[in-house]
Amino acid sequence: MKIAGSTEVINHNQEAASELQGAIHHATTQCPFCSVQCKAEVTVESRELVSKSTPRLFQYVTESKGTQNKASEGRMCVKGMNAHQHTTSARRITSPLIKKDGKLMEASWDEAIQYIAGKIQSVPSNAVGVYGGGSLTNETAYMLGKFARIGIGTKYIDYNGRFCMSAAASAGAKVFGMDRGLTFPLADIEHAKCIILAGTNIAECQPTLMPYFTRAQEKNASIIVIDPRRTSTAAMADLHLAVRPGMDMLLADGMLKRLREQGLLDQAFITNRTNGYEQLTAYLDKLNWNYITDNTGVSEENLKLAADMFGKAKTGMVLTARGVEQQTDGHLAVRHFINLLLATGKIGRQGCGYGAITGQGNGQGGREHGQKADQLPGYRSIEDEQDRNYIASVWGVEPDEIPRKGVSAYEMMELVNTGAIEALFVMGSNPIVSNPNATLVEEALEKVPFLAVADMFLSETARLADVVLPVSSYIENTGTLTNLEGRVLLREAVTPPPGDCRHDWEILRELAAAIGKGKYFDYTSAEDIFNELRIASKGGIADYYGITYDRLRKEEGVYWPCPAEDEEGVGRIFEERFAHADGRAVFTAEESEMVKERLSKEYPLMLTNGRVLSHYLTGVQTRLSPGLASRQVENFVEIHPDTARHYMIKEQSWVRITSRYGEFQVRCRFNEQIRKDTLFVPMHWGGVQNVNRATRGELDPFCKMPGFKTTAVRIEMSY
Repeated sequence: MKIAGSTEVINHNQEAASELQGAIHHATTQCPFCSVQCKAEVTVESRELVSKSTPRLFQYVTESKGTQNKASEGRMCVKGMNAHQHTTSARRITSPLIKKDGKLMEASWDEAIQYIAGKIQSVPSNAVGVYGGGSLTNETAYMLGKFARIGIGTKYIDYNGRFCMSAAASAGAKVFGMDRGLTFPLADIEHAKCIILAGTNIAECQPTLMPYFTRAQEKNASIIVIDPRRTSTAAMADLHLAVRPGMDMLLADGMLKRLREQGLLDQAFITNRTNGYEQLTAYLDKLNWNYITDNTGVSEENLKLAADMFGKAKTGMVLTARGVEQQTDGHLAVRHFINLLLATGKIGRQGCGYGAITGQGNGQGGREHGQKADQLPGYRSIEDEQDRNYIASVWGVEPDEIPRKGVSAYEMMELVNTGAIEALFVMGSNPIVSNPNATLVEEALEKVPFLAVADMFLSETARLADVVLPVSSYIENTGTLTNLEGRVLLREAVTPPPGDCRHDWEILRELAAAIGKGKYFDYTSAEDIFNELRIASKGGIADYYGITYDRLRKEEGVYWPCPAEDEEGVGRIFEERFAHADGRAVFTAEESEMVKERLSKEYPLMLTNGRVLSHYLTGVQTRLSPGLASRQVENFVEIHPDTARHYMIKEQSWVRITSRYGEFQVRCRFNEQIRKDTLFVPMHWGGVQNVNRATRGELDPFCKMPGFKTTAVRIEMSY
C-alpha cells in the first residue's frame, strides 16, 4: 500500500533510521504557480514510517516562505506559501493505474508503459495526439516535443499555453520579429512615468510584482488600468477605463488617434526604426470619436485623458494579459496596443517597453522549445527548411523524419471528437476544464479509443483515462523554468518522489524505449536534457546555449538570448534594433475581420472569465491545498446589483448561466464595480461549475486563441 506524500527510503541499518527520525532541514525551491517564479525556502521534515519489516523514512515539506531573489525580491504570495500542501495530499496518485472493467486499478510501471506503447503503435502515427502543459519544465517541454515528433512520429502536439500566451507571442513575433514576455527587466518598471495595464489583474494573479508598480507611483508615475471590472489592480490606478469586453483594440486605436491629434508622437523614432506608419495614419483617419466611444463604452473625455497621460510621459510601458489576449482578435488587439509604444518611441530604453504578463509558471519557456504545434526548439519554425535541417542534425535524424506543423490545442480536441485522433497522451494538463466549449471536449475524451494521462491527481481529465501515470511534484523534480521577463531559473529537487511516482522525463524516456526509439532519448538526468536543449536552441531566437546549470546556480538566473557562456543574457531588448532582418518594427493597421459575439434578447449579457488570488489554472492542485481551498471553496459569478435586480437574482443564490454553447451553475455575488452588461466568473472549477461549459470555440485566425472573454449569455435563478 503506497502512502501519498511519503518518500520511501529503504534503510537496512536500524540505528541509522532512528538517527534520521524527526530530522529537520531547510532547502530552496520555487513556487510552481505563476510566471514570477518566486524563490521559496522550505522546511523539510523526516519521519520514520511504521512498518513490520525494514524501517522506512519519508520526507515532507511543512512550511514555505519567500527567500531573496531577483524577481520577487523575497516576497511570496498566499499560493506560494501553501503550494507544498498538495504534494502530501491523501488524494495524490502514487502508483500507475489501468482501467479494468470500468475502474482504475493499481498496476506496475512495466505493465502501464507496455500498455501505452502497444496502443500508440496500434494506430497510424498521425492518429496520435500529444497534449502538454505550460507548467512543465523546459527539459520536459523540449523532450515532449521531441517524443511526439521522433518517438511517435505525429504532427499533433500542442499545449495549454495556447490559451495563455499565443496572442501576445504571435503579435510580438509579427511586430518585433521575436517574442519574449517582457522586453525589459522587472527593475525597469519603477522608471516608467506612465504604465498601461490592459486586461491584467496583477494584484491577484502576480501579487508579488505589485511593489514594482507602487514604487513607480511613489516616483510620480501614472497607472492606467483597462478592465471591465474595478479589480484590486484597478483600485490602485490613477485612471480606470471600464472597457466593454471585446473592444480593447478599438480603445487602443482611440488613444493613438488622440496622440496623433495632439502631436504627441516621436517622429524620429517612427522614421528611423519602424515600417508601416503611412498605412496606420490612413486607418486612423477612418475612425470617428462617436464610433469609438459608442463601441468601447468609455467616454471620449477619459480616452483622451489616458492618451494625454501616456503621450506626455517621458517614459512609458504597455502590459497586456489575458483580458486583451483571450479574444478572437487578441493577436491584433495586442499589436494595436504596441502601436502606442512605437508611435511614441517608448521601447528599447530604461522605463519603456512592452510586456505580456505570462500566466503559467513556464508559459514562456514552454512555448520556446517544441511542444507548440508550429515550433521547434530555440523558437525555430517547424516549416522553415533551415531550422528543420539544424534540429534534425541535433536529433540524429533526417529532416523529412520531422513532421510538419499540426493544429492548436482546441483544434486537437475537435479532431479527437471526429475520430481523426484515436489515441491521446496528456501530460501536465486538464483539457476538460481549460478548453472552451468544454462539453464538446468532455464528450470527445469520453469516446476516444485510448487516453493516457500523466498527472499527480485524478483530475477531471484523468478520471476518463485508460491509463494514469503518477508524476513527481515541483518539490521533487529538478529542471529549469523561464519566468515572465525571460530569465531562465533552475529549480532543484528538495525531496525524492513518493511511492512509485516518476519524473515526467523518465516516463517519456521509458515510453520511447518501449516503442523502439530509446536511442534518441538516452538521458540520465534533467541536466542531460538541458545540455541537448542548449545545443538545439543555439543560433535560434530563444538562444540558451550560453546558459548552464552551473551558471544558474551561481547567478540565480540568466536572461535569454545568451549565445555564449562568457556573455551575460540580455535583459532589455531592442535598444538599437528589432529582430526583423531590417532591424525595424512594424506598425499594425489591420482591422479585425472577426465578427464580435453580439448580445441579443435571448443572450443579453457578456460573460468574461479570469482568475482569483487563491487558485491557479483548473484548480487541480490548489483545490487540494487546504490553506488555499478554504479561502474560496466554490465558484461564483460577479454581477452588478442593478443587473441582478432586473433579472430577479438574489445575492448568494445559485444561478444558471447559459450561452449558445452550453451552461453551468455557480453562486451569485454582487459587485457594484463591474459593468452592468458584464458577468465575471473564475476559471478554476470543473464539473457543473466550469465556466468553459459556456464559452465558445471560435478561434483567433492568427494564433488560434479561443474567445474566452466574450460569450453572450443569459442568467437565471437555479431552483
